[in-house]
Amino acid sequence: MRILISGSHGLVGSALLRAFEQRAVSVIKLVRSSTQMGPSSILWDPAAEHLDANSVDGFDAVIHLAGENLASGRWTAAKKARIRESRVKGTRLLAQTLSQVTRPPRTLLCASAVGIYGDRGDELLTETSSPGEGFLSSVCREWEAASNLAARASIRVVQMRFGVILSPSGGALEKMLPAFRLGLGAVLGRGSQYWSWISLEDVLAGIDYALNRQDLDEPVNFTSPWPVTNRQFTRMLGRVLKRPTLLRIPRWLAHPIFGEMADEALLSSQRVIPAKLLGSGYSFRHADLEVALKSACSRQQEQ
Repeated sequence: MRILISGSHGLVGSALLRAFEQRAVSVIKLVRSSTQMGPSSILWDPAAEHLDANSVDGFDAVIHLAGENLASGRWTAAKKARIRESRVKGTRLLAQTLSQVTRPPRTLLCASAVGIYGDRGDELLTETSSPGEGFLSSVCREWEAASNLAARASIRVVQMRFGVILSPSGGALEKMLPAFRLGLGAVLGRGSQYWSWISLEDVLAGIDYALNRQDLDEPVNFTSPWPVTNRQFTRMLGRVLKRPTLLRIPRWLAHPIFGEMADEALLSSQRVIPAKLLGSGYSFRHADLEVALKSACSRQQEQ
């Protein structure tokens, strides 16, 4: 199988590359800078809407993970514009180009996020649930709509709605671990908001599963079957690290610290169930939060 992948330097992309290398899968990387070019890479420029169609012709599958890091800085107007454009504009360019090549891929797996559901409290959410309100929800709606342009060439499109990915090497957990190891772990707001999480191992295994399951298409929730509240997550991480979690950051303080990201990502509640993965027979490596956190934290100690 020949696979094209974007976002290869991110948390998921870099781990996916290592996994593919171990299996001798042929992978070509889409890169945005000539300094990243190598014998197994293709240059593209989403901002300038440049992608040579001939260079992406003939792949079996495309995995599109590129996008501005949500947590790298406060959400200024410029930052929010980069978040939206890096996802929507890049996805539109890639999907349109793939739909026009002579030999289109059979499958396009495109990243998305559970943020599409907005702040929904205790409501149980599946892939059939309606989108919500807010900045992240609107970005995800446009992002997924852009990926669907590839379906014009009968490409199977899967939008992978990622939850909080547990890894000591990136994402929310990496940022939380230093404070928690010092005994400064804190509940955010009231702590009743649901965090839908997934281990990095299940992200990688789920991607491999989705590549080979022709019956999976359109939105697929990439989350554990057991979402937890922020309070439960905080207590469990403290237990795994054997550290107290007695602190709380109230909502009125979270916004000055984290800005708009607090409302959209940290205090927002999405109680998401991976109905499609479960219904198709996928078996989770880490369905239990304690097991997933122990695995993630032990990997950090080994590094």
